[in-house]
Amino acid sequence: MSGSERFAIDGVGEVLVEHSKRAQRLRITVKPSGVRVAVPVGMALSRGRSFARANKEWIRGHLRRMDTIARHHVESARGIGVITNRKKAREKILKRLDELSEHNGLPYRSAMVRNQKTRWGSCSERKTISLNIKLASLPEELMDYVIIHELLHTRIMGHTKEFWRALDALVGDARRLRKELKRYCLDPR
Repeated sequence: MSGSERFAIDGVGEVLVEHSKRAQRLRITVKPSGVRVAVPVGMALSRGRSFARANKEWIRGHLRRMDTIARHHVESARGIGVITNRKKAREKILKRLDELSEHNGLPYRSAMVRNQKTRWGSCSERKTISLNIKLASLPEELMDYVIIHELLHTRIMGHTKEFWRALDALVGDARRLRKELKRYCLDPR
């Protein structure tokens, strides 16, 4: 017995109720893509519908909160300039990566620049750094912050207290820079 169905709840909208092999119990998820109720396999979908109706106010509260966050994000987000010359953007980012690596004594194994939708950068355990091509459109201070952040991961993996202290020592006020970076949209839609 597995399947899915959609139904509407007044004041909430459409809800997807579906069986999930991973679900151990009834679970409601509210995302920008919609409301979903995961129902353990073997349990009737009607239990999921009843569960959603019983939790209507909880769902409405989450939808309101998501709407407020989305509105705030759109109002405060700054657009990123369009990258018209990808080659120059890559060169700019990789040149700055080399400069900051040398200056801070943080060597890396290899680097790549890609057009990513969800991350400004990442660093693998093998010291391979991946940077978002959109960094080239950020103010230099923020581009440097992201690059140094990833370079520091070559020495300290994870976001431990030690990592944040070391990052503060390298960039100054890491918290302020991180907050400023969040004002820029990676994937404006």
